[in-house]
Amino acid sequence: MSLQLHHLALHQLTLQAQGELHLQLRSAPLDSDAHSEQLAALLHQHFIHKPGKGYGFFQTGSDVHAGLLSYQQGHHTFHDFSCDCATKLHQELVKYPFADEGVLVMAHYQHLATEYLFIGLLPIQQSLKVTGSLDISATDYLELKNITIAACINLSDKAHHPESDRYLTYIKGRVGRGVSDFFLDFLQAEVGLDVKAQNQVLLQAVEDFCADHQLDKHESHQYRQQVFDHCSAQLKAGDEVVIRELSNELPVSVDAQNFEAFAEHQGYELDAQFPVQRSTLKPLTKFVGSGGGVSLTFDAQLLNERIFYDPDTDTLTMKGVPPNLREQLVRRG
Repeated sequence: MSLQLHHLALHQLTLQAQGELHLQLRSAPLDSDAHSEQLAALLHQHFIHKPGKGYGFFQTGSDVHAGLLSYQQGHHTFHDFSCDCATKLHQELVKYPFADEGVLVMAHYQHLATEYLFIGLLPIQQSLKVTGSLDISATDYLELKNITIAACINLSDKAHHPESDRYLTYIKGRVGRGVSDFFLDFLQAEVGLDVKAQNQVLLQAVEDFCADHQLDKHESHQYRQQVFDHCSAQLKAGDEVVIRELSNELPVSVDAQNFEAFAEHQGYELDAQFPVQRSTLKPLTKFVGSGGGVSLTFDAQLLNERIFYDPDTDTLTMKGVPPNLREQLVRRG
């Protein structure tokens, strides 16, 4: 197994009949067995592939950070550290009118060559099961696929790059409610790397490179497509885009300036590597827009070939309607 579990801790938050949130601390450390390792592996898998994550770092004076250091230095056990975290999370949650029930899971593990600390509040769902005597009974289970309140600290990155603004990764939260409302407050962490902004800067740098080096329409399309394909492949593999690796795959301009040198010389504030946000990079290869009951997407290379825009009349003209759309138009007409 590529994952080695060091410690796993479970504590529970339950909503009482009176509306109070009750914290139940596990009285003793949890044994590291096959079930614990399987849970840690599933948590890592679901978290890593969860979209819409944010990045951050501990604030100066963070109690959770201090507790983590104390545990790592051997002053406290992992169980004690987890109890302190559960107590602090409970104290933070009771400040809000909502109450999040669930099981607080904390796991210290190593995946491949990297050490992680996972902290998440997992909802408990109820389902039915058939017993050995063929009776039907209810059973509780942890809902792993829909994790919405969790953070993962890359302990290896934090140790080697203590000034990093991205060693802590968190799920941004539900629609209309940011996780920073309470979970980042509990961790006493700051929002760090802005993934969307980095992808927007990359998008602009590519556009400026094509314009600055006077690439024709075909060359510009090929250049944008290569950037998009490389980033999409990195995303699919679960990796980040590394600007140097991306630059090495792109053609060099006539003045022998590659993309990395151009971005650095022009002062674009691009990190050496960062996560890919596919939706932000989509304009490299497509035009996308919606509003007023209309949604439209088409390949960028079709502009001025099959699709024409007139800014004076604010109209699009399309030559060659897709067959399935044409059939619907004829049928409705």
